[in-house]
Amino acid sequence: MGEVVLRAKLAEAGLAGVEVTSSGTGGWHVGDRMDPRAAAALRRRGYDGSAHRARRFQRTWDRDLVLAMDSGHLAELSGTEAQLFARDDVPDPYYGEDDGFDEVLAQIEKAADQWVDRLHR
Repeated sequence: MGEVVLRAKLAEAGLAGVEVTSSGTGGWHVGDRMDPRAAAALRRRGYDGSAHRARRFQRTWDRDLVLAMDSGHLAELSGTEAQLFARDDVPDPYYGEDDGFDEVLAQIEKAADQWVDRLHR
């Protein structure tokens, strides 16, 4: 959800040239579409997550900025100069109820707005 939201908000701010990709620290779902509950939450807020496919993070990728959704992921990304996406950890709603995806999406939107402001400077 973070990739979809951040890309959309950057485009709205006139920063569509900023490349945004998403990847996980584990390879459990590589190649899969996003969780249908995440896609539904995105659709309810006007985003399109249909093109998303899960990928695993590769340290060899050339990136200017790496954002971690929580402190556990940040620890796994040590040595990459990664930063937290939000002030607080963004929880993984995967094992929870459907409404957890809407709550996480609201947190992602807020953090994405803050990153757009930082990158726009």
